[in-house]
Amino acid sequence: MNAPQLSVRSKRARDLAHELSRLEGRPIHAIVEEALVEYARRHPRESAEAFLKRMRAMAVEGVDLEELIQDHRVPHGGIDL
Repeated sequence: MNAPQLSVRSKRARDLAHELSRLEGRPIHAIVEEALVEYARRHPRESAEAFLKRMRAMAVEGVDLEELIQDHRVPHGGIDL
């Protein structure tokens, strides 16, 4: 049975995966899978509940959330016709 394939359009990513595979003597899929697992571990998703708790805590601390949003808002330039 054929294994699923992942297409990567980055030459640099492909070359790096092949080089690491060769250096470590492991299959490319193991290298890529390990890298993705490590990335996911370092960038956990925040649940909606955790986000709302964090926002409530900021509001209790006196942070003006509306002002914070306005300070970081960037208008979209629209489509280029």
